[in-house]
Amino acid sequence: MIVHQSISVVGAGAWGTALANATARAGRDVVLYARDRVAAEQIAQTRENPKLPGIQLTKGIAVTSDLAQAGKADAVLLVTPAQSLRQAAIALAPHLAPGTPVIVCAKGIERGTHQFMTQIVAEVAPNAVPAILSGPSFDVDVARGLPTAVTLATADETVAKALVHALGSATFRPYHSTDVRGVEIGGAAKNVLAIAAGIVSGRKLGASALAALTTRGFAELMRLGLACGAKAETIAGLSGLGDLLLSCSSPQSRNFSHGIALGRGETPARGKLVEGEFTAPVLIELATEKNIEMPVANAVAAILGDALTIDEAIETLLTRPFRAEG
Repeated sequence: MIVHQSISVVGAGAWGTALANATARAGRDVVLYARDRVAAEQIAQTRENPKLPGIQLTKGIAVTSDLAQAGKADAVLLVTPAQSLRQAAIALAPHLAPGTPVIVCAKGIERGTHQFMTQIVAEVAPNAVPAILSGPSFDVDVARGLPTAVTLATADETVAKALVHALGSATFRPYHSTDVRGVEIGGAAKNVLAIAAGIVSGRKLGASALAALTTRGFAELMRLGLACGAKAETIAGLSGLGDLLLSCSSPQSRNFSHGIALGRGETPARGKLVEGEFTAPVLIELATEKNIEMPVANAVAAILGDALTIDEAIETLLTRPFRAEG
C-alpha cells in the first residue's frame, strides 16, 4: 500500500489547525502552514492558534510560513476558503512533486467558473492528484479528538484507501470513495440549505417546518447531485445527508447561526466565514444550467441578494403548486 507519512496542512485557520491535530494523532509527521510569518511564529511558540483558542497543538506538529517546505510532504491538505482556493493552489503547485495528493477541505463552488474545488486543483496543479474531504464535522470537535466520521474521495480508489489510512485514527474516521463530484456537491449545497434552516429556526416557525425544510432541501440536493453525475448513495451518506442534518441543527454551524440571525431580523455577526453566502448564487446558476428546480436554495439566494424579504420568500415557497413527493 502507498504510504503517506508526511502530511502538510496549508491553511492555519481553525479547520486547518483541527485537521493538523487529527493527522498528528494518526501518527503522521505534520507541517502546518500559515501564510503570515508572524502568525506562524506565534503559533509555534505558544502551541495554540488564536483562531482555535484553548486548544493546544498536538505534540510534533511543525509550524511554518515557508510554502516550499509545506509542498515537500507526501500529501497536502489544502484548507482555504472556497473562493480563495485557486490562488492558494497556484502558489502551491510549483512546490509539489508529481503525483502528490492535494486533499481539498473547502466546501463550495467557484464564482464565475462554476468549477468545483477539485476541478480547480486539476487545472492549476496538473501534476497533483486532486481529492476532497467532506462530511459532518466541526473544528472544535476534531481538534479535541472527539469522534468524527467524514468522507475522502479521489478518482483512484487505491489512493483514496491510502489517504484514509494516513489520516484515520480511533476518533477521526474517514471513509473512502471515488465519487468525487457527489462529495463536493453535498458539501457545497448543504451550506446554503443550512442558512434556510437557520432562518426557519430564527423565525420560530416550529419543529415541523424545520423538518419539512430539511427533507425538501435534501430532495433538492439529491436532484442536483444526480444531474451532475453523483451517486445517490454518496448524497445519502456522510458527505450529503449526514452533513446536511448536522449543519441544519447545530449552533456550531456558522451557516445555520447566520440564518438564525437573519430569521430574527438581526444583522448577522461578521468576522467568521459563512461559505453558504458565497455559494448560494453560484449554486442557483449551476442548477439553472442543469435545468434542476431548487426552490429552497433559490429562496436563500434571493434573501441574501435582497431580491426578496424573508416573508416574501416564505410566501413564495408556501404557495408553490402541490406536487408529488420526490
